[in-house]
Amino acid sequence: MSRVEELKAAIDHLSPRERCELNALLQSWPEDEWDRQMAVDAEPGGKLHALKLAAEREAKSGHLRDFPKLAAQ
Repeated sequence: MSRVEELKAAIDHLSPRERCELNALLQSWPEDEWDRQMAVDAEPGGKLHALKLAAEREAKSGHLRDFPKLAAQ
């Protein structure tokens, strides 16, 4: 069992209050390299900027589409 699987199993046994505490901890976790790279990629000239602009145009024009449903796993 991987560490992630172990964590998921442990989370399943937390009380609602403990889940709230864990959520607060994770939400306040400091940014890491991945977060910083995503911010850079979303800026003008970044890898994701064109996608961001396209999504904004679709939203303004009222042509948003539903997100594709994931296949059952």
